[in-house]
Amino acid sequence: MEQKPQEFSKIRAFLFPIYSHEIKKCLPMALMMLFILLNYTILRNVKDALVVNAKGQDEGIISFLKLYGTTPAAILFMLLYAKLTNIFSRERIFYMTIIPFITFFGLFAFFIYPNSETLHPSHDTVTDLQAQMPYLKWFIAMGGTWSYSLFYILAELWGSVMLSLMFWQFANEITKTTEAKRFYPLFGFVGNIGLVSAGLIVSGLSRAGDSIIAGVESFQASLYLLMGIVVASGIITTFLYWWVNKNIIPTLDTQGKDQSATKKKGKKPTMIESFKLVAQSKELLCIALLVLCYGVTINYIDVLWKGQLKIYANGDKNLFQAYMGEFSTTTGVITLALMILGGNILRKFSWLQAASIVPLTLIVTSVLFFGSVMYGEANKETGLPLFTLFGVSVSAVALAVQVGFWQGAVTKASKYSLFDATKEMAYIPLDPEIKTKGKAAVDVAGGRMGKSGGALTLTVLQTIFPFATTVTLTPYLACASAVMFVIWFVALVQLNKSLFAKDEGPGSEKEELVAA
Repeated sequence: MEQKPQEFSKIRAFLFPIYSHEIKKCLPMALMMLFILLNYTILRNVKDALVVNAKGQDEGIISFLKLYGTTPAAILFMLLYAKLTNIFSRERIFYMTIIPFITFFGLFAFFIYPNSETLHPSHDTVTDLQAQMPYLKWFIAMGGTWSYSLFYILAELWGSVMLSLMFWQFANEITKTTEAKRFYPLFGFVGNIGLVSAGLIVSGLSRAGDSIIAGVESFQASLYLLMGIVVASGIITTFLYWWVNKNIIPTLDTQGKDQSATKKKGKKPTMIESFKLVAQSKELLCIALLVLCYGVTINYIDVLWKGQLKIYANGDKNLFQAYMGEFSTTTGVITLALMILGGNILRKFSWLQAASIVPLTLIVTSVLFFGSVMYGEANKETGLPLFTLFGVSVSAVALAVQVGFWQGAVTKASKYSLFDATKEMAYIPLDPEIKTKGKAAVDVAGGRMGKSGGALTLTVLQTIFPFATTVTLTPYLACASAVMFVIWFVALVQLNKSLFAKDEGPGSEKEELVAA
């Protein structure tokens, strides 16, 4: 019988509620998350700078890439993943997934981008085709810069596949419910050091100009270094995963702690059967709605803000990328602060109270952001600054950029610190089969459907109002966001009822954690 460890002191319970014998399992997992988030942040900043500032394009292409590029790719990956789970081990699937990612990003920086003018059709050819087929304008734009589009799609998939699916599924398999409330906030805290580091790296390299590599254009030089970091980080992540599998998993199996690793093998369901599992599971449906609502609302804000930022940067890719790097750093710093509070929120408050913080934060900040964009649009024809602060005139675009900057940073920080942790905790009481294939459906396809749902709204509105811009569509997006918030809270309440029943049921793992 395992001896119950001594309780923590108040300070350690607040800052580092991990027992000494747990460090060998907790620390490698936290470092894995750090390097995955490091890559996620670098890729996110580079992909936006590439596609938004490509010649002849603007933020409108983001919605089409999400809807017609990333979503089909996510669904194809989900179908392939479900097939692979019937053939290969979990460990081999991880390697088969991460290696193509890091290979492509290395090739893009050192071969594809330097030769993009040769590999892409000419700008005049693209422009002529768009004039001949205006209803296919954005599809032609995607094909005209096909390598940038492919980079964008794979960069988007990195977060869904490597973080939401591969990392969290592995963490859920080797972590008990009683450990999760202490481990998961720490994973996020250490992981977001990678987010802060990536932001500093991106902004520093983007502002360095032509001094990074002599004779190489500044954006291309920064791309060399950034993708080199991505490849190295991917290799380190692979090593950490291998180390945990070789040194930690066998120990857990011997002690009978890794229930999922030792479960009885049987005939696994097909993809259609696994979708039926999702449809028949109220818990998975509610989790899917949480992911959907977050993805839709954050996509509206993301596209609007990047459009304002492109105007503010006046088409300068380095300035745009540098600003995105500063955004990532700010988000990471706020996240680290919230991680300390978040871990204690998870231990001191109910699951519903903790899970409600993110939508409440998003509601408040969305009102400020949508309001600033609409106010700026309503006053742009006057040609006057919106207000003067400490003797400095602030334009409508600058106001929207700054409000959107802080709105996005606070919202994403809340998402990383609480939304992810509470969502993953909701999977733990579920049946192991649902955890595996049901989680793949929710996190990969469901997550992408959330973002593409926002993209679908924008593309439909742009079709109905062909002369409208993303800014003039803001009132419609604000109304759609309000509907998403209502659905979000309904799903939270229903999921809480189900989880509470499971916690109180026979054989539950509910336990008071970390007493002072």
